[in-house]
Amino acid sequence: MKRREFSSALVLAGLALGATPAARAQGGFVEGKDFVKLATPVPAGTPGKIEVVEFFWYGCPHCNAFEPQLDAWSKKVPADVAFRRVPVAFTALHETHAKLFYALEAMQQVEAMHRKVFAAIHQQHKRLDKEADIVAFATENGLDGAKFAETFKSFGVATKVRQAKALSEAYKIDGVPSLGVQGRFFTSGSLAGSNERALAATEYLIGVVRKTG
Repeated sequence: MKRREFSSALVLAGLALGATPAARAQGGFVEGKDFVKLATPVPAGTPGKIEVVEFFWYGCPHCNAFEPQLDAWSKKVPADVAFRRVPVAFTALHETHAKLFYALEAMQQVEAMHRKVFAAIHQQHKRLDKEADIVAFATENGLDGAKFAETFKSFGVATKVRQAKALSEAYKIDGVPSLGVQGRFFTSGSLAGSNERALAATEYLIGVVRKTG
C-alpha cells in the first residue's frame, strides 16, 4: 500500500502462497526492478547480525494478508539474521498505530497481540484510530488498561515513533509492506511482483550481504 493510497479501500489480489521463497529465489533478482540499493546506506541496528526490517501499518490490508507468511518466516531465520518490525508514520493515523505497536512492545505483548490488532481492524472492522478505542481494545484483550494508556502516552513510545519515522525516511519507504536488508537494500511486493516474491528477494539479499560483508 503506497503512502498516497492508505485511505482508499483496496482489494488484495493474487498474493501467491504456493512456492516457497527459497524456490522462487532461484529465478534471480534484478536491481532496480525487484529491489533497490540505497544510495546512502543506513546504519543497521543489530550489531553482528544481518538485519531485516519489515515496514508495516496495521491499517494496510496487504500487511494483514502478508503477516502469517512473514511471521512464519521470521521464526525460522538463520542465526546470523535479526528480524524486526517497524511501523511507518506517514500521517497522524499511522503515528497512532505506531504508538499502539510500541506500547505493546514496551509491555512485551507484541507476540500475543500483534495478530489480534490486525484481526480487530480487518476482520472485526473495529475503529482503532483514537486513543480511547485503542485502550478499550487492549483492556478487552486482558491488558491492564491504565498501564497501557500510560505507556501509550509515554516519552519512550514517542521516541520510538520518531526513530521509526526517521528509519523509514532513510530507507525512502513510500509504501507498505516493505522489507529492508542491512540498511543497504529494500524490496516490496510492488517491486518484486508479489509479497511472496519480495520475501524471496529478501533471502537473496541476505545472501548478497553474507558474500560482500
